[in-house]
Amino acid sequence: MAQEFPTLQNNLLLRAARGEQTERAPVWVMRQAGRYLPEFRKTRETHEFFEICRSPTLATEITMQPIRRYAGLLDAAIIFSDILVVPQAMGMEVIMNPGPHFTDPLNTPADVEKLPREVDVEKELGYVFEALTLTRKTLAGQVPLIGFSGAPWTLMMYMIEGGGSQTRQKSKTWLFKYPDASKQLLERITDICVQYLIGQVNAGAQLLQVFDSNAGDLSPHDFSTFALPYLRRIADEVREGLKARQLPVVPLTLFAKGASPLLAASAGYDTIGLDWTLDPRDVAKLTDGIIDGRTVTLQGNLDPVVLYGGREAIEREVKRMCNAFHDARGGACKAWIANLGHGITPGVDPEDMKFFLECVHKYSAVPSS
Repeated sequence: MAQEFPTLQNNLLLRAARGEQTERAPVWVMRQAGRYLPEFRKTRETHEFFEICRSPTLATEITMQPIRRYAGLLDAAIIFSDILVVPQAMGMEVIMNPGPHFTDPLNTPADVEKLPREVDVEKELGYVFEALTLTRKTLAGQVPLIGFSGAPWTLMMYMIEGGGSQTRQKSKTWLFKYPDASKQLLERITDICVQYLIGQVNAGAQLLQVFDSNAGDLSPHDFSTFALPYLRRIADEVREGLKARQLPVVPLTLFAKGASPLLAASAGYDTIGLDWTLDPRDVAKLTDGIIDGRTVTLQGNLDPVVLYGGREAIEREVKRMCNAFHDARGGACKAWIANLGHGITPGVDPEDMKFFLECVHKYSAVPSS
């Protein structure tokens, strides 16, 4: 059964995620609790990255920083954590210095045998659940709290490459050279992601997002073979698991960056995230009605670099984005969550982030006729 939490005062995000028409677009930003904020950098001076992730108190503090700074402007909080806590739970060592580095990545399928067959998700990732519960209580109902996980293909890529990679040569070689072993590893990762996401809702998450940040590295055929089946498993099994545990069946978002939006929408999530290379009018035509005849909510999709362009550019581009999403919905503000097309970057002036949020509030509202 769900825990008792303070009553939610702003449900704009959840309404939009359910495909409803809203008075304006709810807005939040990927990596909104991050290095562009001086208060975040101050905390990082004395605490290592994964130390913050593993401390419920510190993770709550970091999650709350943008909520406090942009009071009344952000419509969601997203728990401060990292997608790579899942490989850590599987027994892999990951160091953040400054980007992620795996000390002993997977080189051949034989290396998978070094990983434990069973993972106690509650034991290994309980610190995330504690952080979610503490944050949900600290929010006191101001805005919904988002939980998240990496997608199986993106996590597998990091586990094999050992960190970021321009070509994904090692991980993609696995798909072609060891297809069966790749699928077995993807299944194991999926099992953990399902348990992890259900546990997040039990701890207080009110919406879940799955990040498939490297989806665009796969051809449509390879995405359909090595990503889509596992994304579908997550959507189906998380919903089934929530029902079985009598927990709220929260909205699910998939951000499959660079993948075909038609393929992404077919994974069965309530919302799909769009990067800045996609026009929402085109995506709406492709995706509306493909899953049980319903409208798929769209999230996005301003180019993050616009935030470096000055106030005139920010206002112009936000207005253009809002017009495109309104056009996609026949002139209405409906089934749309405003966001950037990827995470906010460290050099952004926090005041320009504030101006972006203000512009979304202003231009996403459709005047009543």
